[in-house]
Amino acid sequence: MWTRHRRRSPLRHIILPVFAAGVMAYFVHHALTGTLGLASKEEYEGRIATLQSELNSLEKQRARLDKKTAMLRDGSLERDMIDEQARRSLGVTRANEIVILN
Repeated sequence: MWTRHRRRSPLRHIILPVFAAGVMAYFVHHALTGTLGLASKEEYEGRIATLQSELNSLEKQRARLDKKTAMLRDGSLERDMIDEQARRSLGVTRANEIVILN
């Protein structure tokens, strides 16, 4: 009785390491250039710094506006002062007024 033996390929020892290297290359590529990779981390940090500075300027503006509103709510203001502040912020004048811009 004859038995047939298959000759084993010399490439069979290379298949698994090549596959593993391909999978590792895929993950390394996405770790460097993907949306959550190292390159986009720098972009996110730059955007965070920009938004932080914008937040700081908006907080200063809000504090300024809160201070103005607190001055208007104080009971010591006269009617003329409130009228002047409202006209200045709205840009409204009466017909007989002279406007001097500072």
